[in-house]
Amino acid sequence: MATKFLTACMVFAATLAAHCADEQLAILKVGSVIYTNVTVTTVTATDIHFFNKHGIGNAKLKDLEPELQAHFHFNSETARAAEQQRAAGNAAYLSKIESTKPATVAAAEHTPAPAAEPQSGGQYGIPAHKISAQSFLHQKAPNFVVEKWLTPQPSTDGKFILIDFWATWCGPCKQAIPHLNGLHAKYKDQVVFVGLSDETEREVRQLSSPQIDYSVAIDTEHRMKSEIKVTGIPHVILIDPHGYVRYEGHPNYLTDQNFGALVAQYSK
Repeated sequence: MATKFLTACMVFAATLAAHCADEQLAILKVGSVIYTNVTVTTVTATDIHFFNKHGIGNAKLKDLEPELQAHFHFNSETARAAEQQRAAGNAAYLSKIESTKPATVAAAEHTPAPAAEPQSGGQYGIPAHKISAQSFLHQKAPNFVVEKWLTPQPSTDGKFILIDFWATWCGPCKQAIPHLNGLHAKYKDQVVFVGLSDETEREVRQLSSPQIDYSVAIDTEHRMKSEIKVTGIPHVILIDPHGYVRYEGHPNYLTDQNFGALVAQYSK
């Protein structure tokens, strides 16, 4: 059994090494969903990671057409072994994270900030609420530092920038993604939305759901996050075209109405 598992891991490593270069696909069919103009970034024993005009995406090799499965050397036995290894690794990683976090930080990351101590909000219909970071409201934002873009780098000239500090292991962060997708869909001509994680590229690309429609980047040295002293995520900041922070706090406090009012006010 041990020999069989070792062989599977060796095949997995060989597959990963063989498919790290970007590859263009005119069409990628995943079940009943069809993606066009796809750039494949990484292929593992189980998954294909890519981006197109809608943002980054992820799919299981087992859901592809047989021709593409063969092209990417899909092997069901190898995939099964890799998934078991990944599940065990994720469980161990999450257990370690939870056991080493201070109780106050862990609670902040898994619970939306309460409105007991007003530190943010209170204008444009945004409820006043405590934030788990140093306040930069109406001050110059710290330098926006990106180690690597996992999607095409957006142009920020003359635009607002909304930066979402998040992580794939953070449940509330993932719950906020569809909400941010909705704001992005309406305000993308005025606001550049960026999901910034301090995880590795591989960890972020392994996220299969929910899909992120806006720009995604990583900074494993968490430089901007450290400068803002973020202790609880998700945490977003909205930077106006002149470089000033105009909102900071939990993304769920932003609605279509108050977000539009913020953008309109500070576009002047």
